[in-house]
Amino acid sequence: MGSETPSSPHLHVLMVSFPARGHINPLLRLAKCLASKGLYITFSTNHNIREMFDGIDIDTAIKIGHGELRFEFFNDGSPLHEPIRRPLGERMNQLETVGPGSLVQLINKQTETGRPVSCIINNMFVPWVCDVATDMGIPCAVLWIESCAIYSIYYHYFHELASFPTVDQPDSTLDIPGLPTLQPDEITTLLHPLHTIRAKPMKKAIMDQIKNLPKSFAVLVDSFEELEHEAIEPMLSLCPIRPIGPLCKFHDVGGTVSAADECLEWLDTKPAGSVAYVSFGTLAAPTTGEMEEIAWGLYNSGLSFIWVVKPNTEPLPDGFIKESEGKRLMVHWCPQDRVLAHPSVACFVTHCGWNSCMESLSCGVPVVAAPQFGDQVTNAKFLVDVYGVGVQLVRGIKDMKTLTREMVERCVVEVTRGPKAEEIKKNVLKWRKAAEETVAKGGSSEKNLQKFVDEIIQITSK
Repeated sequence: MGSETPSSPHLHVLMVSFPARGHINPLLRLAKCLASKGLYITFSTNHNIREMFDGIDIDTAIKIGHGELRFEFFNDGSPLHEPIRRPLGERMNQLETVGPGSLVQLINKQTETGRPVSCIINNMFVPWVCDVATDMGIPCAVLWIESCAIYSIYYHYFHELASFPTVDQPDSTLDIPGLPTLQPDEITTLLHPLHTIRAKPMKKAIMDQIKNLPKSFAVLVDSFEELEHEAIEPMLSLCPIRPIGPLCKFHDVGGTVSAADECLEWLDTKPAGSVAYVSFGTLAAPTTGEMEEIAWGLYNSGLSFIWVVKPNTEPLPDGFIKESEGKRLMVHWCPQDRVLAHPSVACFVTHCGWNSCMESLSCGVPVVAAPQFGDQVTNAKFLVDVYGVGVQLVRGIKDMKTLTREMVERCVVEVTRGPKAEEIKKNVLKWRKAAEETVAKGGSSEKNLQKFVDEIIQITSK
């Protein structure tokens, strides 16, 4: 990306993220993109999650093009460096209660130091940021970190523009303009009438964000027009939606850490197309029994594998560890976009979080879809049936209980060398090419991003 916009001390954008890796990563990528266009960016989130900024010196301002990226954290009322162990609902309530006052202090501090905030951008799960911006008379925008299709689903739900499953009719299908007919188990689980208590805080935050959309002058989406044209088109008359992704394809900055070296060096020892990459995201956690079935299924497929597991995960059985020596690498973290871009990787066994979807499509890697909850079940539907880039292993977290090694082996083989493999690879390479073109100079996402920067300039010059 170039730096078409001259740097100006009056163009200071404050970006506020929910404190979770899946939220921080896309907003941080957008921050780097805007800084590269000459804007002064302050990235902010809860002060307890500094360790999530892998390989970046967050205590030093980063020069990017003619712009700059710096970090400043706000307090949510919890002690500094306290490990995050509270349930999600409690964390979100704490943020909503204490965060606004702390954020106001942070914004006032910027003015006092001679760099007043010109615009605020927040992501999902911190809808109250829009309230703070509006109350302080600061223009605001939102980065939607799920797909345009999911955005459309939530929008139609909130405004009662479509008929969703109900407690009395839980098996109803969903029809929304621009989307394929969705079966009940293909609709984001947060909107299912039988959703769990755990889902309620997330649903509330998303509904609050949709409610606050009129306060934002733009809704930026980490997707691209060529991929989701049918979902985007009907929404253009309803709200200012602008696809600017895949953000993972824009130029990146920042250092690397030892985990990255370990993963990539291990991949360097493997032949092209010989490794399955496995990750279920930061929230989903297969049980010990499920882990063993997945591990044996991967091993029996004939591929080596690299698997991202949580630090407190139970180890695999000694028999498997001995049998699979040299064919597996278990890590707690890895640079997913760089791993997926490695020629040794043949497929991605994924929970279908939207960040992972964007990265797999952008890197041209076929998927074995293993969605657990939330938007993942809908994303899996699109990956398999609409984009044609993979096969479905399970249809939700309930199916994990009956998962077998034979199922895993069959799906991995199917996307790498089975009868469907050639067509799947052809499709995913088509989307990779489209992703590269959309972020290049003159591409649809690059132009949308520049239009957004121009709009910030226009708004702040009034």
